[in-house]
Amino acid sequence: MGDLTATDAAEGARPGASGDVESRLERHRVELTGYCYRMLGSAFEAEDAVQETMVRAWRGIDRFEGRASLRSWLYRIATNVCLDILKGRERRARPMDLASPVAATTDVGAPMPETTWIEPVPDRSVVPENGDPAERAAARETVRLAFVAALQHLAPRQRAVLILREVLAWKASEVADLLDTTVASVNSALQRARAALAAGNVAATDPVRPLDEAQSALLARYVRAFEHYDLDSLTSLLHEEATLSMPPYELWLRGHADIRAWLLGHGSGCRGSRLLPVVANGSPAFGQYRPGGAGGGFEPWALQVIEVSAGQIVGLNSFLDTERLFPMFGLPDRLEAAGPLLQR
Repeated sequence: MGDLTATDAAEGARPGASGDVESRLERHRVELTGYCYRMLGSAFEAEDAVQETMVRAWRGIDRFEGRASLRSWLYRIATNVCLDILKGRERRARPMDLASPVAATTDVGAPMPETTWIEPVPDRSVVPENGDPAERAAARETVRLAFVAALQHLAPRQRAVLILREVLAWKASEVADLLDTTVASVNSALQRARAALAAGNVAATDPVRPLDEAQSALLARYVRAFEHYDLDSLTSLLHEEATLSMPPYELWLRGHADIRAWLLGHGSGCRGSRLLPVVANGSPAFGQYRPGGAGGGFEPWALQVIEVSAGQIVGLNSFLDTERLFPMFGLPDRLEAAGPLLQR
């Protein structure tokens, strides 16, 4: 295949002959998880899909004839697993896809099922640690929340075609072989998928750049403003059309004035929070802990995924399912009481 590495070529031989099948399968886990996450929009479903892929591959290894690479064979299995999962179900979405923005005085309403929402994913689960820097950057770009949400608007097979062709740079003939279809069908599906994404006007946001001094300074100012609950400083960092969302609630806000009013009203329980940095969906993110419990400690409240563009914060996405998300991101289940905030 056009995108194969030397490792892939070496795996053209029957992997069972090496006596190390498991390690050969495992080396593809991260990239397969990234693929399944883009297909499904859920980190938990992606993990399950990859595990099922590995089980099927292990059971079928004696039938693997080595005419294609092990990598392409695994992608074929993973694609079929994802297409099975997607049969007959509603697409996952962001709150902005489901309703109009509301005023800051609006009650949050009832939570919606977790299957409603695009879920965040740790970068380490979907972006290979090693490899070409440009490929790593592209991987981060294509797991952004906005991009993954836009993919969910595509029919499942269109989704697979676009990811394989545009994200993973497979040839049309390779995708046709994987999907048991024709090159003409693949090209047609890709054209329709591109048009649908263009019509969706996917917002561009800046990926996390740890060595970028300007971005690091912006995030440091955000942490300082949020932890001190300095809403004048916080508002100054937001684009005037910035959004705030809080899955599993459908409610979302647009505009720094409404976000400020929310934080002073319904969201005032966030005062005194602490933030721990992580990376999610190629974006800066924080585990948010609110004051609570015995001894003056801090309890999990939200995983914040911060969307940044042109030096301003354009999206604050607070995912409230901390019971499932914090362990996935390696965040502690509680912060003990600490002294005064550092003057960061």
